[in-house]
Amino acid sequence: MKIIVTGGAGFIGSHVVDRLVAEKHDVVVLDNLSAGHEDFIKPYIDKGKIRFYQIDILHDDITGFFDDREEVWHLAANPEVRLGAEDTRVHLEQNVIATYNVLEAMRAKGVRRMIFTSTSTVYGDADMLPTPEEYPTIPISLYGASKLACEALIASYCHTFDMQAWIYRFANVIGPRSSHGVIYDFINKISSNPSVLEILGDGKQTKSYIYVTDCVDAMFTGLEAKSGDVNIINIGTDEKTSVRRIAEIVCEEMQASPEFRFTGGARGWKGDVPVMLLDTRKLKKLGWKERFKSEDAVRKATTSCADTNPAQHR
Repeated sequence: MKIIVTGGAGFIGSHVVDRLVAEKHDVVVLDNLSAGHEDFIKPYIDKGKIRFYQIDILHDDITGFFDDREEVWHLAANPEVRLGAEDTRVHLEQNVIATYNVLEAMRAKGVRRMIFTSTSTVYGDADMLPTPEEYPTIPISLYGASKLACEALIASYCHTFDMQAWIYRFANVIGPRSSHGVIYDFINKISSNPSVLEILGDGKQTKSYIYVTDCVDAMFTGLEAKSGDVNIINIGTDEKTSVRRIAEIVCEEMQASPEFRFTGGARGWKGDVPVMLLDTRKLKKLGWKERFKSEDAVRKATTSCADTNPAQHR
């Protein structure tokens, strides 16, 4: 299949590219490298297995790249939830308008299939745990709101222009090549100061964490769901891990014993969802099962992310 991957040099995107190349698809990657790294996909570029274009899907004309493409994996986004409280336009532009640009390019060139990476934060502070796909979406962060707006745009394009989409709502995805998130944050803090580790909130925030290769496997399994024009599927593990426990695991793997200092409060930051667990029964009915439980994923991600040099994350 002839496929475009936006954000294909990023954390999750590069792992998707790994899988697409392994399945011998014709792959074009668009990435402005603001968060991604060409090193993640360079072996494929050098061997001619993919074509890579450093381009900004927000500001540049991307329509020509969609000629003869059959499917789009749209992973390009600004993933930093906390930024929305500092810059109220960042997620509007880099998530919503960028997604609109991709949809418009698809419409212009007759590309009918999209796979989109959304987020568990669209549910906000859910009272029902595990949270099913049918639960009301009331986000409490601008990031979550932007992803929900993207979902609405995608759904409307599917119904108006005869497209089909798979929308994946992720738990916290962790593993090699990640450049943000609690594990990455803890590793950097301990490397800078092994005597004290600042932990945002009270450390009791408890969420599902999924290893990146399990997440990618789930995305490909989810393509078997074809219940309609728009297929919305949760991806996560069946159990939660607290921020304090993550700190303990990171310290164990780094052989460090810093003093834990909590900033206090139930949320790590404004817009943080302190408790999250997704209902993944829809996905598991398709035959998917994670290889790593939440705490195992945290430990494996810590060992794989301890070296933060992007070139070494393969």
